[in-house]
Amino acid sequence: MLTHDTYYVPAQSKWPIIATLGMLITVFGLATWFNDLKAARPESHGPLIFFVGGLLLAYMMFGWFGAVIKESRAGLYSSQMDRSFRWGMTWFIFSEVMFFIAFFGALFYVRHMSAPWLAGEGHKGIAHMLWPNFEFAWPLLNNPDPKLFPAPKGTISPWGLPLINTILLVSSSVTITIAHHALRKGHRGALKIWLAITVLLGWAFLGFQAEEYIHAYKELGLTLGSGVYGATFFMLTGFHGAHVTIGTIILFVMLMRILKGHFNNEHQFGFEAASWYWHFVDVVWIGLFFFVYVL
Repeated sequence: MLTHDTYYVPAQSKWPIIATLGMLITVFGLATWFNDLKAARPESHGPLIFFVGGLLLAYMMFGWFGAVIKESRAGLYSSQMDRSFRWGMTWFIFSEVMFFIAFFGALFYVRHMSAPWLAGEGHKGIAHMLWPNFEFAWPLLNNPDPKLFPAPKGTISPWGLPLINTILLVSSSVTITIAHHALRKGHRGALKIWLAITVLLGWAFLGFQAEEYIHAYKELGLTLGSGVYGATFFMLTGFHGAHVTIGTIILFVMLMRILKGHFNNEHQFGFEAASWYWHFVDVVWIGLFFFVYVL
């Protein structure tokens, strides 16, 4: 490792512009896909565009993170660079916290302000005159205009798959902590086992969530077009599922690096950053479980 007086500055890189293009193409493809689904177009280029953008992002992540790993293994990073990484990860997680706070805020606004107002609560306007038969209750199974937004037949019980997924994620938070302690103590065997268990728990969570989505769509009629309840449900659980997917992939990469002999009790920030991110998605899920499923 370099001394604290030296700060490594890498050469100009193509990865930032590739990341920008990848995100642009991915979001454009997803928007096209959803719009075509809403318009019931039989042929849509949205999935293909989305897939191309995803491949470009995967290529960027493989190349960019690979370059960072090589630089770190070559001893180009000083303690000051290590602090930069830590601050960068801290602010990244903070931005993600704000991201989900905005979504939880939308849920709070719908449940406690806009939907009750549409039902005429407190006589805050004349909206209740537009839908005189609309009565507010959450979960919202009686939309103001059921012809435009057909309400779902029911809701998902929190004591089935959601509870199982809660147990899985809380358990994975414990296993990643045990793995982290094993790394600090130099117990490589225990580190590999507990990290592998964490990855398996992450994939199990995603499998159960996929099963839950299939049940919601096919049996309950709970979709993105089911009104504000369906929109907020899939917005919150969907984005969280995407974060769990990313986190599981990151942990799998950490496992592969550990199998190659990377990390030790002194140089382990890559693993620490992955564990921070995993604890973050665990905490978000606990909030989701109570505010989306239980309350």
